[in-house]
Amino acid sequence: MPTIVPRFEWRLSAAFGRAIGALSDGVYYCTQTSIGDHSDTESAESNGVEEPNCLSLRIERLTRGESVGCVFQRWMGEGFPVHRGDVFHAINRLRKLKLNKRALEVMEWVIREKPYRPKELDYSYLLEFTTKLHGISQGERLFSRVPSEFQKELLYNNLVIACLDKGVIRLSLEYMKKMRELGHPISYLIFNRLIILHSSSSRRKMIPKILTQMKADKVFPHVSTYNILLKIEANEHSIEGLVKVFGDMKQAKVEPNEITYCIVATAHAVARLYTVCEAYVEAIEKSMTGNNWSTLDVLIILYGYLGKVEDLERTWAVVQELPHVRSKSFLVAIEAFGRTGQVNRAEEVWAELKSRKHVKSTELFNSIISVYCKHGFVDKVSVLFREMKLNGCKPNAITYRHLALGCLKAGLTKEGLKTIDLGMKQSTSNRVKKSTPWLETTLSMVEILAEKGDVENAEKLFEELKRANYIRYTFVYNTLIKAYVKAKVYSPNLLRRVVLGGARPDAETYSLIKLVEQFKT
Repeated sequence: MPTIVPRFEWRLSAAFGRAIGALSDGVYYCTQTSIGDHSDTESAESNGVEEPNCLSLRIERLTRGESVGCVFQRWMGEGFPVHRGDVFHAINRLRKLKLNKRALEVMEWVIREKPYRPKELDYSYLLEFTTKLHGISQGERLFSRVPSEFQKELLYNNLVIACLDKGVIRLSLEYMKKMRELGHPISYLIFNRLIILHSSSSRRKMIPKILTQMKADKVFPHVSTYNILLKIEANEHSIEGLVKVFGDMKQAKVEPNEITYCIVATAHAVARLYTVCEAYVEAIEKSMTGNNWSTLDVLIILYGYLGKVEDLERTWAVVQELPHVRSKSFLVAIEAFGRTGQVNRAEEVWAELKSRKHVKSTELFNSIISVYCKHGFVDKVSVLFREMKLNGCKPNAITYRHLALGCLKAGLTKEGLKTIDLGMKQSTSNRVKKSTPWLETTLSMVEILAEKGDVENAEKLFEELKRANYIRYTFVYNTLIKAYVKAKVYSPNLLRRVVLGGARPDAETYSLIKLVEQFKT
């Protein structure tokens, strides 16, 4: 069972969620890496070795209150010219580090001091960060003051995406209409963002219309467009929808990339279609371009699902050879080794993590707690709880959910049910409740309750799975029906519930239904 914590779209979705922009991050036309960037650039924790004469590094290391202008003055004072490439590299670094205010200061200095003649791309950067920090109205005012020679395709696309990033769809559509009138091409990134904004269950019916408009504007879907559509279907636990999108992608002759295969493989792993998953894992290995940490994280997850310990060890060894191993990669490995039953190996990775990092977050503790609870080692969890307290960490809803599973695994049913109630009193976002690890943990508890014939509590937890569409998998309904079999209780609507829930009854379903019918009085 993967881990816990409000990092939840979690390992599973977190790894390739990072890979495709997590279906939420804004994407700027020609001024930002498109969805799917696998750059090995780390956050502030990875200030590794760089060339000492690097403008970007100097800007990143500025202390609070220190002016960007001072960095440029010292840079030029040492005889270095300010090249456009240096500035663009710095901006991309600052964006990845989410230092938007600093990025805006850099562009304001460039436009004001003109170390080189600003072009449309420079103004696009300025527009991007102005809108992010000061809102759309400020962005529009800036747009109107940009020299007319630069008010072209790039600037318009960035203005539209800036509006979409703020969720202002109507204004974005107005600007898109104006772009058509002026004959400016519309970027696929705009349509990507529109699809993301309409990805919720209540708004998904608009996506076909967006794709139709995309075709009308003669904008060809990018591989990232299909990756977003695939991720939406995966989040809805719709294997049929996923396969259809993948087929459409092939028909459009858009070549899948490693992110595509990561999404498709993980969706099949979650659906317990391991043979298909294995085929896509092979495709990931073949399509990998370098040692990208996000793809490696997904491979670790998948090898955990498939129970391939040797491949898991091999992939983890590659991660350890990277210049910087992120904390989240450690967590992925801990969970994967736990899933394969290698508890001792998970403990070794946990010990290595503690030797390298300061374990100061509940998220880090939750990873090893999830492993112990999956195997019913609640005594070891009590030791971790004391360690958490010493480190200033508090258990959250995810911690209690894992602990509840641990109690049920250890045969402590009463304590397990009390822990479930305790966890429900904690604040938990819908995103957490719909995440695969949360749902898998919940299903594991339903399985244990079903074996005990506890229909009442199994049904209560089953409602959580229903709200997240997790019941589209036949094995989830089969688990619930087993509770009725074990309890020797008849229910006339079980098969109807399976069909209406979006699952396809299989041979096991019909066999279980036959057993339930024996208890009809």
